[in-house]
Amino acid sequence: MNNHFQETIAAMSAAEKVTFLTGNGLWRTSSLPQHGIKDIVMTDGTYGVRYSTAQIDHGENWSMDDFLSVITQNAGDLGQNQEPARGGSEALFSHSKPATCFPNGSTLACSWDTELVYQMGQALARECQEMGVDILLGPGINIRRTPLAGRGYEYYAEDPVVSGDLAAALINGLQDTGVGASLKHFAGNNSEYRRTEMDSVIEERALREIYLAGFQRAIEKSNPWTVMSSYNRLNGVQTSQDRFLLTTVLRDEWQYEGLVMSDWYGIKDRPASLLAGNDLAMPETRGYKEELLAAIERGDIPQDLLDRACMRMLTLIDKVQRNRRQNTRADLNRHHLLAQQLAAESIVLLKNEGQLLPLTPAHVHKIAILGKPAQEPVIQGSGCATTRPYLLDRPLDEIFDIASSDFQIKYAIGTPNDSIVDEQAQKAAVELASQAEVAVIFVSTAIGEDGENGDRKDLNILPTHEALIRAVAQVQPNVVVVLANSDAVVMPWLPCCKAVLETFFAGQGMGRAVADILFGRINPSGKLTVTIPNTLEETPAWLHYPGENLRHYYGEGLFVGYRYYDKRHITPLFPFGFGLSYTQFAYHNLQLSSSTLLSNETLDISLEVVNTGKMAGKEIVQLYISAPQGELLREPQALKGFTKISLQPGETRQVTLKLHWKDLACYHPGIGGWIVESGIYRIKLGKSSRDISLESDLQVLGEPQQAPLQNDNSLQQLINHPRAFSRVVSLIAAKNGQPEAQIRDRLIALAPDMFCGMFIALTEFLALDISHQELSAALNGRSGS
Repeated sequence: MNNHFQETIAAMSAAEKVTFLTGNGLWRTSSLPQHGIKDIVMTDGTYGVRYSTAQIDHGENWSMDDFLSVITQNAGDLGQNQEPARGGSEALFSHSKPATCFPNGSTLACSWDTELVYQMGQALARECQEMGVDILLGPGINIRRTPLAGRGYEYYAEDPVVSGDLAAALINGLQDTGVGASLKHFAGNNSEYRRTEMDSVIEERALREIYLAGFQRAIEKSNPWTVMSSYNRLNGVQTSQDRFLLTTVLRDEWQYEGLVMSDWYGIKDRPASLLAGNDLAMPETRGYKEELLAAIERGDIPQDLLDRACMRMLTLIDKVQRNRRQNTRADLNRHHLLAQQLAAESIVLLKNEGQLLPLTPAHVHKIAILGKPAQEPVIQGSGCATTRPYLLDRPLDEIFDIASSDFQIKYAIGTPNDSIVDEQAQKAAVELASQAEVAVIFVSTAIGEDGENGDRKDLNILPTHEALIRAVAQVQPNVVVVLANSDAVVMPWLPCCKAVLETFFAGQGMGRAVADILFGRINPSGKLTVTIPNTLEETPAWLHYPGENLRHYYGEGLFVGYRYYDKRHITPLFPFGFGLSYTQFAYHNLQLSSSTLLSNETLDISLEVVNTGKMAGKEIVQLYISAPQGELLREPQALKGFTKISLQPGETRQVTLKLHWKDLACYHPGIGGWIVESGIYRIKLGKSSRDISLESDLQVLGEPQQAPLQNDNSLQQLINHPRAFSRVVSLIAAKNGQPEAQIRDRLIALAPDMFCGMFIALTEFLALDISHQELSAALNGRSGS
């Protein structure tokens, strides 16, 4: 096959190669019929297929207005109906095919369920195939560094392990069913503020261990057909033309062989992007094609590099064609049931004071349902991922459907206008709540505040919705709040309610899922994949956000999310990994397959989990590791694995998680590589990052690796490097003729008080005739001159 590809590439002119490596219109690659090359179709998004029939099927001319209408579309423009509401993107949505709007990333990840996410990938693939889509542009797994980030709703977590594992599950579901994925946005795209101009300044260790680690994990476990570079700069270099990122890391270190494409209009210098490893420029840009052709004709682009990018394109097209499944028909009704299940598995019960939930006829008869989102649910974010839902479960309808025969249920809108408190509507809602035994209030953040090219301004729900909560709480002690929001919100109103359901943006099946959880038909099992703060000011990135002089400075370094709260001993409102259930679980009998871990070994960690309550439920067991103090700064603990299990009342299940040697590694910038430090590591198994049930020690025998010494390092640092110390002692002995043992003892005695560098200490304080070159050679094991 490669020989055939090589023949095809050899037959192409330079102009044809440029065309081949550039998009055709907004959503297609270029076809070259003279070489038997057909185009492929790609489209957004990360949680649903957004397909424009006008732009893809009918081949209509497109303009910048079309592109802007895509990225600026507001979830509210859909009117939460199957037909689009009047608005700026009406024309776009009027030609957009209905599809399943699955839970958005911020919701989906709270399921911690890789098997279910795999099924979602399969469903997305079937819908793509029915529409003729070959590559779905997702998933997006950038770390949720700050809850202000405009696209936080698309991303999974503040932690790379859960992000990488869930992304791999979705990608495998897509690609096993014949549709390619595009893992994005690579890398450091953690804010939408001036996203194409900002420079994400991240020191290398944090970059490696946090911001690249999720991508690395996903690529190792799923091998996505494509990776998408991001809009931002990374440490001063545009990511689409960053050779360190796209070649050194992605290809040389991670051995990724797939295609790299740009984000739409994400390239600023086309020749530089190709040289860096960005194969495909999307979408079609005439000026960039001319620039690249001119660079090729000048000899600025090596022929083998150009041909290698063409080879990747041919390989991708061949993969697409071999996996196309003709006449596929997606079962959208079945996918809707899956969307309901995913939402139900992902919704997080944050508070349940006095076990108010679930609502049962034995304890409650009269229920007031309040808030506009009960009728017009907020199910998704705004921007390129916004999906036209095939069906939509309205919470109020679903509540009446499953509970009206057992309860007296009445509804009041309470908040008809998001912007202004409607005194009459609020008064009517309060009156209805006063006559009920429980009030369920649906609230949300402002529709459209989340999305592309701009970040949230604060972490509040709509003031009108908060006003309704507070007003109702004055007359009704039993308040349940159902939240819809892109990312974490602050909750100054939390004391006003007894129960809180966090849905984030849970897709078209949210209404049914909420109703099932409220009335106990489903036991909630979702757990947070971000930390919920008490205030915006306590969030890790607060002092550095959004930066200045076009620089996002990641001053918190490694300490993102729970790592920051743990390090500073701050108690957040709700910790990472937290979520309540209608039943209880107990952990017992922690066992390690070995008490010692050696290089490249794998450890089995087993425990027993018991459902000690009276209702079937699901538990997410989380594995954290605390590393010993060593040369490098370490977080108090870090997530290394997880699993989700289902248990009947009274059932006991043995669970085994695996820990590999490389899971213990940290990146040493001085060495320029990953190391595992020796020492006692603490194994922790818990229900959240702040609820650890079982712990055990593990002896890890690492391979000693130390950063190269410099001439201005201290004597104390020299002594900490035994081999280098011996070589320097031998050098001194050769110079002054003293016994090595005597020299060694003297240096050890002097070291604590010798504040200056080694060269000064040896030449000035000890009056030795040693050159810089001789000392450097001894430090690093080279022969001196």
